[in-house]
Amino acid sequence: MPVPANRRVAALVYDGLCLFEFGIVVEIFGLPRPELDLDWYQFRVCSLDRGPLQIRATGGVTMRQHAGLRTLQNAGTIVISGWRDVDERPPEALLRAVRAAHTRGARLVTICSGVFVLAAAGVLDGKTVTTHWRYADKLQRRYPQLRVQPDALYVDAGQVITSAGSAAGLDMLLHLVRRDYGSAVANRVAQRLVVPPHREGGQAQFVPRPMPQNEGGRVAKLMDWVRAHPALPHTLNSLAERAAMSPRTLQRQFRDATGMAPYEWLVRERVAMARELLEAQPQMPTARVAQTAGFGSEESLRRHFRRIALTSPGAYRKKFG
Repeated sequence: MPVPANRRVAALVYDGLCLFEFGIVVEIFGLPRPELDLDWYQFRVCSLDRGPLQIRATGGVTMRQHAGLRTLQNAGTIVISGWRDVDERPPEALLRAVRAAHTRGARLVTICSGVFVLAAAGVLDGKTVTTHWRYADKLQRRYPQLRVQPDALYVDAGQVITSAGSAAGLDMLLHLVRRDYGSAVANRVAQRLVVPPHREGGQAQFVPRPMPQNEGGRVAKLMDWVRAHPALPHTLNSLAERAAMSPRTLQRQFRDATGMAPYEWLVRERVAMARELLEAQPQMPTARVAQTAGFGSEESLRRHFRRIALTSPGAYRKKFG
């Protein structure tokens, strides 16, 4: 059976390569995963120029690369893990390759400053994107036709997926695994990485100020308890009482920890549980899924599921169940 196009992944390397961002791309797409017993991604690396080339990365590391930009022609997913200088216009050959890939429907993925390459290629006009918070203002000024979300961890705009800096790229890549293989597989990949399995892209890039240890611990314990009891009729007051805080303090601490209000976090957690139920129990009636995940009604489940997962519960179950 042929590999689906979006699972043929090509990652770009260049002089001045951002090693951390590139490393997590290799970790997600290039590492063999025999424990999953499924066809994993086909992964290749290509450089701006034809090889053999010696690529100089940050920290004085060098690497040799043979394949050039022609590799992008057969890729269904192209990953640009940063760019060496946001004030340097990428070479025209790279911009042409990006435009051609976009035209034929390839999925374009960037980490941190890599979004500047797509913007320079003109494939982001009218789209919502993100980047590292330190570059967000510059990106918006230089390309006013974009909608830049400066605080988001990542933004999935369908064909184009952009993330903030460094570790936010890992959240985005796990999101792509979840899109391609479902939550159960993404959770196992996250487990092997020893990282949390799921952070929504709308969470804040950074905590504005450190939480006091006692309050931070209470919020974390409350989150764990809610995850274990999603179907209870949670309210702001009941959650605050459980955490031994005032409702106002709980709201502030939740925003500091997640970038979201408690209710929005709760809805997203319930959608995540609904996803897992739709995958693991394909015979469970949708009404039962709604009740188990805490939505109460199918109508509520469908409304929130479509808003967050960008599809209906039925379509999601058809793809991943």
